[in-house]
Amino acid sequence: MENRNLLQYFFITLKGMAMGIAELVPGVSGGTIAFVAGIYEEFITSINNVNLSTFQALKKEGFKAFWTKLNGTFLFALLAGMAISILSFSKIISWLLENQPIPVWSFFFGLVLASVIFVGKAIKKWNFLSIALFALGTVAAYYITTLPPSANTDSLPFLFLSGAVAICAMVLPGISGSFILVLLGSYKTILDAVNEKDLKVIITVGLGTIFGILSFARLLKWMFANHKDITLAVLTGFILGSLNKIWPWKKILETIRIGKKEIIIDENISPFAFEGDNQLVFAIIAAILGFSLIFILEKVASKE
Repeated sequence: MENRNLLQYFFITLKGMAMGIAELVPGVSGGTIAFVAGIYEEFITSINNVNLSTFQALKKEGFKAFWTKLNGTFLFALLAGMAISILSFSKIISWLLENQPIPVWSFFFGLVLASVIFVGKAIKKWNFLSIALFALGTVAAYYITTLPPSANTDSLPFLFLSGAVAICAMVLPGISGSFILVLLGSYKTILDAVNEKDLKVIITVGLGTIFGILSFARLLKWMFANHKDITLAVLTGFILGSLNKIWPWKKILETIRIGKKEIIIDENISPFAFEGDNQLVFAIIAAILGFSLIFILEKVASKE
């Protein structure tokens, strides 16, 4: 792990804030931002450090050795940034999505499109296998974005599984964890449990997320260590396929109310077929800004 000064950890917190903002937007993954910000592999490795041997170091060698082995300052700075964003910007993002959806979705469409190029550039050697896995990742992510929401379920084993799957999706670039919960039919149950402080459900889902992220982090770390190019090819495909979810112009087919939230089933349409103000000029400017931001972040990361 890297030795950093206070300013560098401040930048880690800012990157965490960017990941938190991305997670607030349905269909956009914080994992994509982590990759572009140059901290994805360290993030996965640090999560993977949360294991029995690390906690044994706490008992045998003391807190300092435990914290170093955990890469604790990095994780703390990153998670603090995510928490700050989620607590500070959730209402702003919700307001923007409700009142200015087309420019907001256009900004994220440009950002995610640039991420496809950015992650794809990291692949050192394209061959038949990496191309095939890129195509498979694209089709899989696209298919996931077209699935209808499932009926609500409150079975505890299923909620445990939902937590595990959703947190894996949240870590993967291109796939939103909250969107996966909607697809699985667990979104309302978990939302209601948080609002009503139902500890049985909250603890079950929490254990599922811990199990999911710890087991998935091991797999991802192994894949990056042994098959980096094909792993990046799949992740690039995931990001490309997820663009279907964040296309700015949509026609609403059906609205499903889940608790206080509304789940909208829609289809993508041309901006010229959009009923109402399609805000095409603003949308193009926002998309260019989102696209450019990725390469600005790349330059900042390379200077660091």
